[in-house]
Amino acid sequence: MATVATSTYSNFINGEWVPSRAAKTFDDRNPANSDELVGTFPASTAEDISSAIQAAKDAFPKWRLTPAPKRAEILYRTAEILIERKEEFARDMTREMGKVLAETRGDVQEAIDMTYLMAGEGRRLFGETTPSELPNKFAMAVRVPVGVAGLITPWNFPMAIPSWKAMPALVCGNTAVLKPAEDTPLSTYHLTQALSEAGLPAGVLNVVFGDGPGAGAPILKNRDVSLVSFTGSTEVGRIVSEACAPTFKKCHLEMGGKNIIIVMDDANLPLAIDGAVWGGFGTTGQRCTAASRIAVQEKVYREFVDKFVARAKTLRVGDGLDPATEMGPCINEQQLKTVMNYVEIGVAEGAKLAAGGHRLEKGALAKGWFHEPTVFVDCNPRMRICQEEIFGPVVSIIPFESFDDALEIANGVQYGLSASIYTRNVNNAFRAQRDLQTGIVYVNAPTIGAEVHLPFGGIKNTGNGHRESGVAALDFYSDWKTLYVDYSDRLQRAQIDNSE
Repeated sequence: MATVATSTYSNFINGEWVPSRAAKTFDDRNPANSDELVGTFPASTAEDISSAIQAAKDAFPKWRLTPAPKRAEILYRTAEILIERKEEFARDMTREMGKVLAETRGDVQEAIDMTYLMAGEGRRLFGETTPSELPNKFAMAVRVPVGVAGLITPWNFPMAIPSWKAMPALVCGNTAVLKPAEDTPLSTYHLTQALSEAGLPAGVLNVVFGDGPGAGAPILKNRDVSLVSFTGSTEVGRIVSEACAPTFKKCHLEMGGKNIIIVMDDANLPLAIDGAVWGGFGTTGQRCTAASRIAVQEKVYREFVDKFVARAKTLRVGDGLDPATEMGPCINEQQLKTVMNYVEIGVAEGAKLAAGGHRLEKGALAKGWFHEPTVFVDCNPRMRICQEEIFGPVVSIIPFESFDDALEIANGVQYGLSASIYTRNVNNAFRAQRDLQTGIVYVNAPTIGAEVHLPFGGIKNTGNGHRESGVAALDFYSDWKTLYVDYSDRLQRAQIDNSE
C-alpha cells in the first residue's frame, strides 16, 4: 500500500485556519496500524477556546438576522460538496477511526442526509398560531436562536454526529464552537472545510481541537456559551451537566447504552442471527446503540447460540480499507484494554466464553488495536458484562422463559437507548414497543439503524430529555418566543376580562 502524506492541521476560528496559541500538538493515528500518522492537530488551550467563543459571539448578531432560507442554502451547498467528496472522506475516516469502508461511507452519507434535512427546515422552522381568547387580538409563537452553542462530539461517528449537532444549530440561527474527539479530528476538519467552501460566514462555526480537560472544559465554563450539546459516556455527561448548571446553560446529553435484542421462539431465526451479528459487531461494537445483550427464549436458545457463535468465529477482522474485512480495530489502546478487562470480568463472573476473548496481534494485525469478536453465553442478567457498557466487540447471551421475563431483563439496566425484538407475534411486538424502557425500539431489526428525520435519544442514564435528529432537534437549538398583537385599541386584561 502506498504511503499517504500526512499534514499538520490548525483550529478554525473566525473563518480562518489558525495555529493554537500553545505549541503543543497531538497525533491522529490509524488504529489498524499505529505506525501510520494520519495527521497532527493542535492541543488547544483555554485561550484558543476563548478566541473561538468570542468569534462566535461576534458573528451571532448578523447570523441570527440572516433569513433562515438563506442560512439553509449554505447547508444545501455543503451537502453537495460532501456528495462530491464522499469517497475521499470515507477513506480518511477509516484511516483515523478504523471501521470498515462500507460503514464510513454510511457515516458520510448520514452527514449528507442530516445536512439536506436541516436545509429543508430553513424554509419551515414552523411556529404556532392560535385563536386568542379575546377579540381583536392575534396570538402566535415563533422559534428564535439561543446564542453560542458549544458542541462536543465523540469519535465513533466522526462526521455524522458533528452534523447532527452543527446543522440544526446553524439553521436555527445560532453560532457554534465545535470540539471533536481527539481520536478523529480529520473527519470534522473535512466537514468544516465543506461548510466554509459553501459560504458559511466567518465566525459562525469555529472548530477547536484537543482533549476534554484542555479544550472541552473551557467551553462548559464560558459564560458566553448559551447551550451545550454533548455526546459521550454517562460519567463525563454528568460532569458536563454539573458544569452547565451554575450559569443555567441549556444542556443536551447523549450518553451510554446497554442495548438488547430479544429473540422470541417464533422469530425468523436466520434473520435474528443476521441482525444480532450486525448489532453486536458492527463498528466493532463501538456504538451507543450496539446490541451487547441478546436475550433468547429457551425453546430456541441452543440453536441460536450455536449458529451465532459459529458466525462470530468466522468474522474477518482487519484493516477497514481491505474489502474483505468485516470488523475493524478498537479505536485506541485504552479502549482495547477496557475490552480485555471486561473479558476477564466475564470469565470471573462465571459466564461461559464461547467465542473470542483475546487480542489479535499476529502478522498484519500486530501494529493495530484488534480484538476478537467475543461471545459469552449462559449469562445471568445481573452480571457486570450484562449491566455495564463495554463499547467493544463483546456480546452476552441470556436465556429467558416468558415474554415477561424478557421485558424484565431488558429494562433491568441503568440505560435506556435502544432495544429490539424479533417475533412474528403482533401482540408481543406491540407490547414490546409499549413496555420497553428505551427511546428507540426496533421490531425484526437490530438495535442500530436510526434515520435522521426521526428523533434519536434515550431515557434513564442515557439522556436528559432532549433529542438529536428530526424536527425534535430544533427544540433544543431554538427558544420559543410567544407574541401577542392586540388591535382592539383598548385595554384587555386576558383572564380578568375573559371571565366576565
